[in-house]
Amino acid sequence: MFAIIKTGGKQYRVQPGDILSVERLTAGPKKKVLFDQVLLIADEKETLIGTPLLEKAAVRAEVIEDFKDDKIIVFKKKRRKQYRRTRGHRQPLTRVKILNIAADAASLPPEEAAEPEPKVEPRVEKAPVKAEKVETGAAKKPEKKETKPKKKARTAKPERAKKPARAKKEIPAKSSPKKRTK
Repeated sequence: MFAIIKTGGKQYRVQPGDILSVERLTAGPKKKVLFDQVLLIADEKETLIGTPLLEKAAVRAEVIEDFKDDKIIVFKKKRRKQYRRTRGHRQPLTRVKILNIAADAASLPPEEAAEPEPKVEPRVEKAPVKAEKVETGAAKKPEKKETKPKKKARTAKPERAKKPARAKKEIPAKSSPKKRTK
């Protein structure tokens, strides 16, 4: 029996007992995770294909370790421009061992209940909200901040005098060269 699961934007073909490296999962070592994005399950008798996912299918795995992949060197260069940049990157990964595959997640043993793989949503940073005191009775409007009036210039700025155009220098006419005498 094998299944094709989707995690971290990639698809993997897995069988019970497989050990594979996937994008970093938030669960810690020795924890169980449930991959609920199953695209296909196949065994000797039948094949179940999702459109695009199988609704109730799940694959249970155990996290072995979190680690970093080998370093990848990113080197940029523009010839003859004295521009060179070297950067390194190590991708965070999680090594998991596939325990079992089920076409119906309800058929998995309950004592090994695992939380489904967390779906990563983009973070939206919100500005902190200040709590305002509301007195009983009529609600008060927030007070406006006091602003200073703008100062007006007393007199207009003097205009700059333009520089006169440069006069061309007159070059004296060359006189005839004097003859040397010995």
